[in-house]
Amino acid sequence: MSVRETIEEKLTAALAPIHLDVEDDSESHRGHGGWREGGETHFNVLVVADAFEGKSRVARQRLVLDALAEEMAGAVHALSMRCQTPIEAETQA
Repeated sequence: MSVRETIEEKLTAALAPIHLDVEDDSESHRGHGGWREGGETHFNVLVVADAFEGKSRVARQRLVLDALAEEMAGAVHALSMRCQTPIEAETQA
């Protein structure tokens, strides 16, 4: 299973997102710290979930990072994330 697929699986299990988008952005970091041949080192994640309701930005990010602790300690060098409630996502659409 790819790192992207693992991220999708773990975030789905942990947060039951209404919308989840995981983008491998590794190629745009070629030559930078943490980059490896074959990619799967730098990711952009958009998670829309009810689980974020009433939580601060930092608390939301902690939920994501807790779900991905193993990947962050190994394969993933950088993770950019947008964590929104369904209402926030709807108003920004």
